[in-house]
Amino acid sequence: MIYVVREGDNVDAIAAGLGVGVEEILFDNQLVYPYELAVGQALYIGGGERAPRGTISAGGYAYPFINEWVLSQTLPYLSELFVFSYGFTAEGELIAPLWEDGWMIREARSFGTVPILTLTPFGADGQFNNLLISSVVNNPEYGERLIRNLLRTIQEKGYGGVDIDFEYILASDRDAFTDFVGRVAARMRANGFVTSVALAPKTSADQKGLLYEGKDYGAIGEAADHVLLMTYEWGYTYGPPLAVAPIDQVRRVVEYALTEIPAQKIDLGIPNYGYDWPLPYERGVTRAATVGNIQAVRIAIEQGVPISFDEKAMSPYFTYVDAESGVEHEVWFEDVRSLQAKFDLIAEYGLRGCGYWQIMQWFRANWLLLADNFYVEK
Repeated sequence: MIYVVREGDNVDAIAAGLGVGVEEILFDNQLVYPYELAVGQALYIGGGERAPRGTISAGGYAYPFINEWVLSQTLPYLSELFVFSYGFTAEGELIAPLWEDGWMIREARSFGTVPILTLTPFGADGQFNNLLISSVVNNPEYGERLIRNLLRTIQEKGYGGVDIDFEYILASDRDAFTDFVGRVAARMRANGFVTSVALAPKTSADQKGLLYEGKDYGAIGEAADHVLLMTYEWGYTYGPPLAVAPIDQVRRVVEYALTEIPAQKIDLGIPNYGYDWPLPYERGVTRAATVGNIQAVRIAIEQGVPISFDEKAMSPYFTYVDAESGVEHEVWFEDVRSLQAKFDLIAEYGLRGCGYWQIMQWFRANWLLLADNFYVEK
């Protein structure tokens, strides 16, 4: 169950009232001494009988510098581990991550999790570069070279497939990109590997914007083995304070995607983070800081402020005034209530599963709640 902290609550009283162990609540929710709570904080309460609603696939993205302990704790809950990321040149040469990734592949395999090579068109500045995309999808020689390099690396390193995470694709490259996905998927299938594609969160076929126009949901859904809906970043670093993944907007994306792609090919994107915005928000100036979900609750506790919950977005948030600077802040993040809303959506529409961006920070209650809701495919 999920328990929301009320005024005057403490862990001992909550445990006694619910008939569960204090140590269990502390462990499951990563509470730290002296075990303070914030009013409005949502606690995961385990110990009940599990009745999972079927089997799903669960994936998570991670950089090769992820903490080894965090990865080992997370892998039992993952079907696929997306190693972020490999880049490429305009001529189709593959660029390996700056950090060695072999240990992640071995660790994933030891837990029965399939390691997936994530391919991204990052330029020298570390940002998505649509000119790199244009080069390899429009030049047959360069595209073929990239596919050969991908296949060789996957075979040599022990990956189970490739995830194509191309963003800001030019509208003029839409069909060429779809064709490239088809060629990659055909080559991968012929060699026993899978191909997935990350999709920007569209709500209609003709949606305008650089994030959306270059991706044909229906054609990509047909070409790839499965897709990830990147249903997060409504609230983002340079935008105004908002829920990162408001459930009403997430639902709109899922409902459109289902008109183009079979449910059994769709994974729902889930954010494992939140943002802390200084106020007042000024477009082009304000920059939010990324915070972990556990960290967000700690901020509320340290600042002595209650946590609110937006019932429309199904997301927790709070405001506080920094004592040193006098600056007001607004924080939106994920908790077990917002996560349960997303799990309910997966079950409601019979989706293939979910994919987390990203798993660099350990949020135990999320994984316990996921296991309560579903069996994870291995």
